[in-house]
Parts: sequence; C-alpha cells; structure tokens
Amino acid sequence: MAAESDNLEPENDEVVQKALKYSIAVIGLVVTVVLILLRWPADDAQPVVHSYADTALPERRELPPLEVPRIPFSDQTEDSGIDFAHTNGAEGEKLLPETMGGGGAFLDFDGDGDPDVLCINSDLWPWTKRRPATAPTSQLYENDGTGHFRNVTADSGLDVPGIYGNGVACGDFDNDGRVDVYITAVGTNFLFHNQGNGRFQNITDRAGVAGDDQAWSTSAGWFDYDMDGDLDLFVCNYLEWTAETDRSMKFSLTGSLRAYGRPTDFSGAFPVLYRNDGNGQFTDVSDETGIRLSDPGTGEPLAKALGLIFCDIDSDGRLDVIIANDTVPNLLLLNQPDGTFAEVAATCGIAFDNDGSTRGAMGIDAAWFRNSDVLGITIGNYANEMTALYVCQTPGSPLPIFRDEAVSNGIGPVTRMELTFGMLFTDVDLDGRQDIVACNGHLEEDIQVVQSSQHYEQPPQLLWNCGPDYASEFVAAGEESVGPAFLKPMVGRGATRADIDGDGDQDLLLFSSGGRPRLLHNDQQTGHHWLRVRLRGNSCNRDAIGARVTVIREDGSLLQQVVMPTCSYQSQVELPLTFGLHDHTTIRSLSVAWPGGDLQTVPVDHVDQLIDVEQPAH
Repeated sequence: MAAESDNLEPENDEVVQKALKYSIAVIGLVVTVVLILLRWPADDAQPVVHSYADTALPERRELPPLEVPRIPFSDQTEDSGIDFAHTNGAEGEKLLPETMGGGGAFLDFDGDGDPDVLCINSDLWPWTKRRPATAPTSQLYENDGTGHFRNVTADSGLDVPGIYGNGVACGDFDNDGRVDVYITAVGTNFLFHNQGNGRFQNITDRAGVAGDDQAWSTSAGWFDYDMDGDLDLFVCNYLEWTAETDRSMKFSLTGSLRAYGRPTDFSGAFPVLYRNDGNGQFTDVSDETGIRLSDPGTGEPLAKALGLIFCDIDSDGRLDVIIANDTVPNLLLLNQPDGTFAEVAATCGIAFDNDGSTRGAMGIDAAWFRNSDVLGITIGNYANEMTALYVCQTPGSPLPIFRDEAVSNGIGPVTRMELTFGMLFTDVDLDGRQDIVACNGHLEEDIQVVQSSQHYEQPPQLLWNCGPDYASEFVAAGEESVGPAFLKPMVGRGATRADIDGDGDQDLLLFSSGGRPRLLHNDQQTGHHWLRVRLRGNSCNRDAIGARVTVIREDGSLLQQVVMPTCSYQSQVELPLTFGLHDHTTIRSLSVAWPGGDLQTVPVDHVDQLIDVEQPAH
C-alpha cells in the first residue's frame, strides 16, 4: 500500500495545480468585467470633473517674529555691601562635601517689610592646620529698603563657628510674627529662634531637631503637613558619609589625579519629618508617616536627597513633598488624609527620565508656567544630562500623570552641557509668563583635563518663556538680552529671588561654592505692569505657606502662584508673590485660597503696588 500511494501522489498534485490555474483565470476575468461595468458611464451621466481651483486651503498661521526682550542684570554685589565669601574647606583631599555647599535665603528677619539676606557658610575641616583669624560663619545682612545691605551678623546669635553648613529653611514656626532659621549641615543641624531686635537664640536641643550628628543634611523646608495651623519641618539627607570612607576610595580623574567621589559609591540616607508640637518642641514622625523608604531588596534608603519642594499635586488642599535625588529615582510623597504619605513618583512619571533612567538631580521648582491649570516641575541635573521639565498631562486628577517635555519645550538641548544646581521659576520681565533661572557650576576644578567641553566655572542661564505659540516655549537668553554680568561664569550652587528695592521686579542672588555670591539687580525697562501680594495667616500658619493666589487679568488670562519659599537648591525665596501683568493696567479679580479651605476675594483698585492681605479671622 505504501508503494501504491507513493506512485499516485504526483498525479494528484498535477490535477490540483491545473484546477487552481483555471480557477484563478476565471476569477480574474470576472473581476475585470465588473470593474469595466462600474467605470462605464450611463448614457445620460456626465463625467465627473474634479476641480481644486476654488478649494479653500488652510491659512498659514503667521507668528510674530520671536525677539527675546532686553532684560539686563547688573552685578550689585560689591556696591550693595554683601561681602560674604563661602568657605568649603578644600585643601586637596577632595572630600565630597566640599562640592555641595552654597545656599542662602531672602528673609525679612527684622519685620520691616523688605528682604534681608542670609548666606550659609560651610567650614574648614577640624584637622586643617590653616586657621584664619576669624572663624567662618554664616552671614546675615540687613536691607535698608533700597537694595543696600549692612552686615549685622555680629551678636545676632547666628555667628556660630564650627558649623559645616549647607542649606537653610526660614519660617515662623511659633506664629509670633518673627521668622526663624534652620540651618542644615554635615553633622548636627541648628534651629535659631528669632527673639526680635536682630537676635536669634539657638534652641536646637530643646526643640529636638538636631538630627543625627553623623548625618549630611541638605535642603530643608517648613510646611504644615497636618493642617493644624503651625509649621512642621522636613529635612533632606544626602549620603551616609565619613571622611575616612571617602579617603579610602581611590577616586581618580586620570588614574593619578585625585577626584571627588561619586554618589553611587555611597549609601543613601533617610529624610526626616519633624511634627511641630506647638510648644517650641518637635517630634520625629518619619516612621509613622511613612517617609523612611527603603529598597525592598537591599534595605538601603531610597533617597539621596538634594532638592526639595512642597506642592499640592492633586489639588486636595494638602501639601505634597517632591524630592530631587542624585543618581536614584526622584520621590513624590503624596500627603494622605490619615497623616501618612504615599510614594508615587514612578506612577506619576517624575521618578526617571523618558528612557527610564535616573539622573543626577539637584535643584527643583514648580509653577503653572502656561497660565492654566497645567503644573510644571523643573529639575536641574548633572553635566551632560538635560534639565527636566515634567508637565502634568491630567490636571485635576487625584493621581496626576507627568511627562518630561524638556526637549519639545526647548529646555533640553540648551541645558545638556551644564551641571545645574539652583533652579527657579520667576517672571523676570513681568510679561505674565514664568521664566526659568538656572545656577550652574561643576564639581571638579580639573574637569577640563578629561572633558574639554566642560568647565569648573559655568555661566548661569535664563530660559525665557515665550509662550506655547512657538515651536519652543523656552529660549535661552543671550548676552544681548541679559547682559555680560549675568552670564559671567561661576561655581554656581543655590539661587534665590526677591524684589530688593521695591521697584516691582525680581532680583537674583546666586550662591557659589568656595567663592562669593552674585547679587544681580534686574534692570529691565519693559514698562510692564505688576502686582505684588504679601499674605498673613490667622487660623493657618502666619507665613501663609501653602496659600494659593489667583489673579485674573483683563483679558481673562489666569495667573496662579503659591506662597512657598522652599525651592531651588538649599535655598529659600522671599514670601511675597510677584505677578507680571504685561500691559494690563487693571485686573478682573484677585483671590486667595488659604490653607484649610478659606477662599477670599480681594479688591484691587490699581496695579504697580504691593498689597497686604490678611486671612479673615474666624
């Protein structure tokens, strides 16, 4: 049977092939006839003639030529009386904390209504043989109201030697009307209570906020996480670090040239949340609130925290916490109704870059930069890593989703080379759109030996917001716009802003590691109008931190800002808010959403003024 079957198979195949060929031919003939009949016009049918002569083509949208306005800044550091110079203790050993200092604040410590300046100093190492006649300390400068400052550090109580300081948080934690100061450091942190008359008292031990004497604290900030009317304290810690461990690691740039260590070679550290108990004392509630986050596989802390902001991401009335981490995922701690925090950075899209990688994140800020409900979060990153601009894709959602739009917004390509620390949203030309200021500087003095494109000193950047109508929303302002003083290279670290002389626009103070800060006076002459708003809370915290102010201009455009001094990198900005009004001489409305839910409408009879708004008493 097998042989017979084998003989029959070829004959059957031939039959099948012939039948298939005839079938295809018949099908093809039928299809052809049908197509001819369909295309053959009826006797009375007229051929259809398609004419495009009268078709209306879409009009090409003509945009006005893009011209970055002149927003010159002049260096007023020396003329203003600020003679501070930062000490980082560097003597050639290349110990990592030497690279990270340089923060400060604008604060009204004397309550006279104008912004004063506090510059945070680091220190010489305890084992150094080089001892100056006067030990390095942080420096406090009093503003006379015109942008001229007097050094009032002596006998202020802030002139404490031996603090290897990094950052500062300013806030009235006891609601007595005087701003208090918390200084973060390598080692013990310090809380200074404002006594009035230019005096501060060190109450660290009694308050219980010194932290671990082996910790390395960076950015810190005051916010009312539990909505009880007083300010609580959040402290970021960077790495588990000791000088001995650092020395034992043979970091090198060229195989022989000693280099600063990489954060990837050190373990991270847990942040700390101190609850204000209302009696001048604080309780560490880090464990019970869920902010001590560990890697489930290794048990190591998830954070290597450098930058910090508070922002109500989901619009539920509670301030959430966003942490910029160095070489590990950023963190978004969503404030829950039960007093705990849920970490959702990866779910919300701000933990990584668009490729799912971590970056060396430093400074951070947030703003409604499109004059809508769309929130943007910008984070400065390491050299050869673009600055991030995470933009909310789902405003109003209980779990908003962000996407990094830095490339499409024009920020990415112009920031990739710089190593960016200080980050600020601020409307420098008062046109109503939030611009971005970046303070840049490398860690390695010798970086150009191995990377010719890199420099230790780097120019700051102003990314001017030209609006969403253009291909790129942000444009890097050149020297013809900002002037040479702004673009002078420096070893930049923290950055802060305030109106130092009452002329309505925002001036800048850029801090440096191992050098002098730079006070840049805003000399813009655009003629744009403005409105400044200063709040005072009653049932909420007195600083009104967390209050949202909404201004609706004559054309219906929406401007929103939150009272939030904590931003940038290890620095604090002034409390009053500045709204640029462009050419609008009046506004439709101004409203304040106070922490706790109160909503207040405030009449404004004219612009180009600073108005004080007090929360209605209950």
